[in-house]
Amino acid sequence: MSDTEYFIKHLPNDIGGTSCNDKISITERALYPWEKRCHALLDVLDYHKIVNTEEKRRGTENIGPDLAGKLTYYEKWIIAASNCLLQKGILNPDQIAHKTKEVSERYNVKL
Repeated sequence: MSDTEYFIKHLPNDIGGTSCNDKISITERALYPWEKRCHALLDVLDYHKIVNTEEKRRGTENIGPDLAGKLTYYEKWIIAASNCLLQKGILNPDQIAHKTKEVSERYNVKL
């Protein structure tokens, strides 16, 4: 398969059949509160037909190979939801930046 054909047929998150030098560590843990809220938010957006499952899936796949390997599952979800809401004009970048700053200050997190 040529590089071009591979690029067209494989999304960044499609790693099936590729070699891997590191073992995948599977661990169980409770979801963080923000992850639960993220999941609930996407469920509400889907229920109200604002962002559907297909849009969320497409959004996570369009993140790109660099970010796809670095972000957690719910980090990908929140980016996908944000991008959908921006594309639909429901939110604007200033609103997201303002809320992100507010939350980071509330929890004393450096961005």
